Amino acid sequence: MDYTVNSLPLLPLRDIVVFPGMVVPLFVGREKSVAALEAAMAGDKDIFLLAQLDPACDDPDRDDLYDIGVVASVLQLLKLPDGTVRVLVEGQERARLQDLRPEVSGTSEMLVAQVETIEPVSVSGTEVSAMMRSVVEQFGEYAKLNKKLSQDAGEQMGDIDDAARLSDAIAAQLAGKVSDKQALLTESDPMKRLEMVFSFMEGELGVLQVERKIRGRVKRQMEKTQREYYLNEQLKAIQSELGGQDGDEANELAELQQKIETLKLSKEAKAKAQTELKKLKSMQPMSAEATVIRNYLDVLLGLPWGKKSKVKKDISKAQAVLDDDHYALEKVKDRIVEYLAVQARTNKLKGPILCLVGPPGVGKTSLGKSIAKATGREFIRQSLGGVRDEAEIRGHRRTYI
Repeated sequence: MDYTVNSLPLLPLRDIVVFPGMVVPLFVGREKSVAALEAAMAGDKDIFLLAQLDPACDDPDRDDLYDIGVVASVLQLLKLPDGTVRVLVEGQERARLQDLRPEVSGTSEMLVAQVETIEPVSVSGTEVSAMMRSVVEQFGEYAKLNKKLSQDAGEQMGDIDDAARLSDAIAAQLAGKVSDKQALLTESDPMKRLEMVFSFMEGELGVLQVERKIRGRVKRQMEKTQREYYLNEQLKAIQSELGGQDGDEANELAELQQKIETLKLSKEAKAKAQTELKKLKSMQPMSAEATVIRNYLDVLLGLPWGKKSKVKKDISKAQAVLDDDHYALEKVKDRIVEYLAVQARTNKLKGPILCLVGPPGVGKTSLGKSIAKATGREFIRQSLGGVRDEAEIRGHRRTYI
């Protein structure tokens, strides 16, 4: 490998790595960098481009820069009104930084780099040709998924017949971290660079495919939402023309929706309520089915979801209430007090239901009232006398609600 030592103005780069053969516009604002560009324009227009280790560093020195950079030619320079400079450069060849010193150019200070240019390595053979073909094919797939690249980018790469130029041309098109691209620039062997580029694109293709799936899913969801909104608006217009929902009806539906959102419904109950409300919105208000659904929702949303009365756990008071209200029945009262005592010690019981069995008139209902009184709970009596069909307990079709 041949080396040639040159002294060139240095232009430190932030968040970008320039490769040989790459033409790129740069916006330069730092005083030393502008002075380096002016010195290059005054000379043979060659300048040394070197990436910074830390892009946040405003005044980099030797320790803040990578070792390998690119000797580039300044193609165009334009001074902007805000004091910055827009410059178009083209990478020529790799070079290694040997020494760095400050130097005064006119009234400004700049950095001058002592660089050792690295002559490109030429490789050939069947293995190289096969690798180049694989890299070009994979770059074609990469270009199809990456919207930032032109569709014919893959075909353009197929026209390059030199491994070194091909690896640099593709590396310049890849999106990645500065450290990854710097590793490609540092590697002087074209075959190894092709392998690195192939491996990098393999990982990026997986990421791009996942991104495409996500974009497709989001797009379909947005289209579905927009379609539903459009159809709902059309439905409202049709109902309005047919004398359908007026302002009061719309307000009632909005109130039902608000209740569904604010009540502490179970997951299943909330899903069912939303489904029924959606049906109701699409129906004529005066239809029989709409009346059934509205009554069903009124009953469903009228239940005390998440509301519980506070249980008093005073065992002595419970015993006193039971003794005052009932004579004898010692075994029954002891069992009730025992149950309340366990409930007071344990917040959760596996089967918190008391069943009192006996013929009419022995005091089952009055015991229930006493338990409610002792624990501070509301007493509700539901008589099932004469019930023979389980449907009468489970509930009839909504029509009878």
